Amino acid sequence: MIPPAFDYARPTTVDEAVRALADVGEDAKVLAGGQSLLMLLRLRLAFPELVVDVGRIPELRGVREEGDTLVIGATTTHHDVMRDPLVRRHAGLLAAATATVADPAVRHRGTLGGSLAHADPAGDLPAVLLALEGELVAVGPGGRRAIPAREFFVDYLQTSLAPDELLVEVRIPKADGWGFHYEKFHRVAQSWPIVGVAALVRRDDGRIAEARIGLSNMGSTPLRAAAAEGALSGAGDAQTVARAAESAADGTRPPQDPSGSPEYRAHLARVLTKRAVLAAAGMG
Repeated sequence: MIPPAFDYARPTTVDEAVRALADVGEDAKVLAGGQSLLMLLRLRLAFPELVVDVGRIPELRGVREEGDTLVIGATTTHHDVMRDPLVRRHAGLLAAATATVADPAVRHRGTLGGSLAHADPAGDLPAVLLALEGELVAVGPGGRRAIPAREFFVDYLQTSLAPDELLVEVRIPKADGWGFHYEKFHRVAQSWPIVGVAALVRRDDGRIAEARIGLSNMGSTPLRAAAAEGALSGAGDAQTVARAAESAADGTRPPQDPSGSPEYRAHLARVLTKRAVLAAAGMG
């Protein structure tokens, strides 16, 4: 299908991009890697007056350290994220999950910021960012603001970004010393997960001192499995982990679609949480 007509802008600085967005408001869309927006345009599910292509803004790409935090530019591609030595050393969960996104062609074009701003609850990376307790930095006419991941995703395909704001970077606390694992179930290798589980585990004296679990495709936004996280505190063996994982779906509202019923997804969440936590804790 042919997309509807729209104007096109390719700014070279963040300030230029923000001005372009502010001039048009809600009728503007940001184009980064294009892996989500172009499909919406072709299916005529989006009708922007203006597409702002931020792919040529150099300050939006790359990975750097700021003390105990990793800073990743919003247009850094999945390929670059998963191969970056700083990400692999200090945020291994993000590198591992990114390596499972779609296929190599998509990973070479798609971007971290684009995936997060698209806010599909079935995506791999929003749940990972929740588990990592990252934050997203946006720039608008009023300046910069940092948005915790838990506040960024507000509903299906909706974020707390204002129409005139641009996502510029993702900030992730270093997770040195934490075990991690990303587990997902999907029908074919390159499809969206029916359910995904991102697990981070910190152990102390052979027991789980703290666990963080992000869930994909278990509601209209990515979620934390809060009940399971609490039940995992102090767990020192596989049986206790398995019992804690039984609460992984508590408080969730899984969707009903051709890939599975809510009951099926709840079952998958429990099974995958057990697998992911055992692997992250080195008990598998």
